[in-house]
Amino acid sequence: MSTCIALTPGEPAGIGPDLTVMLAQSSRQSRIVAIADREMLQERAELLKLPLRIHDFQPDNPQHCQAAPSGEAMDLPGELFVQHVPVHNKVRCGQLDASNGPYVLATLNAAVDGCLSGQYGAMVTAPLHKGIINDAGIAFTGHTEYLAERTHSEPVMMLTAQTADGPLRVALATTHLPLSAVPAALTAQVLRRALQILHKDLIEQFGLAQPRILVAGLNPHAGESGHMGREEIDVIEPVLAELRASGMDLTGPLPADTLFTPQHLQHADAVMAMFHDQGLPVLKYAGFGKAINITLGLPIIRTSVDHGTALDKAGSGNINSGSLGAAIALATQLVASRQATNNS
Repeated sequence: MSTCIALTPGEPAGIGPDLTVMLAQSSRQSRIVAIADREMLQERAELLKLPLRIHDFQPDNPQHCQAAPSGEAMDLPGELFVQHVPVHNKVRCGQLDASNGPYVLATLNAAVDGCLSGQYGAMVTAPLHKGIINDAGIAFTGHTEYLAERTHSEPVMMLTAQTADGPLRVALATTHLPLSAVPAALTAQVLRRALQILHKDLIEQFGLAQPRILVAGLNPHAGESGHMGREEIDVIEPVLAELRASGMDLTGPLPADTLFTPQHLQHADAVMAMFHDQGLPVLKYAGFGKAINITLGLPIIRTSVDHGTALDKAGSGNINSGSLGAAIALATQLVASRQATNNS
């Protein structure tokens, strides 16, 4: 399994290229390979007034993929290996261009293919702009759904952030859906599958022998015994009873407005929220800028940043690269963990 990590800079007019150039300014023990247009990255470096020396990544060259000796740097400050994928039109900071939508997907495809073939040990994604990809005539919901289709998987989206009280992990039973579509999408099969994937990956990727999972209700007050909705009674509670019988440590369904309190979180390793904006606002408030998005249930390792494209800040240098650094650090850790498991 390769120790190289593929980095897709996402929307070229956003801050993803900036973050990539900024990342290259420090030494790294893992080789990061940016899958992007090399000229675009060079232009962004010049705009940011940062040094950048690009090397063409050659996957067939053993020296390009080997791990650095313990304690030594793989790449020096100012160096970056790039797998070149050309943009369609010249990139201008902050100005979306639908003609570059296919380029963004081409970088993702190269990263996925590289991970599936073993060329890369993991992929890390910078933010993309869903709207402009759709404007290009390509149906696109998000990274998670796209990776599910490309790898024929049923993944689970989870974000994690380090807080003063320890790690906060929030997984989602449903992802990028209109709120009106959530109740119909939240079937017993969907919830069961999401909880099983979360439980399995907390054991295999995070080393938790018996994960403790808090499960939110869908409705206010977790349905108030059916007076505010029956999803808890008809869907959530039966699934939890079934999975508890199989040995999983599940608490809930709990009202979401009181679930995220120290009283509950101190006894949990992760939270399963029912929809995107039920769990993620709390997590991002607790750790925005350093939180990490990890896609569970894939045959490959994928982590990502916790923020958007910030088009208004592209090329300014006035950005925080903490989330990307954390995403790469976690991807590196997960690669090492998977290698240890495969070798044992």
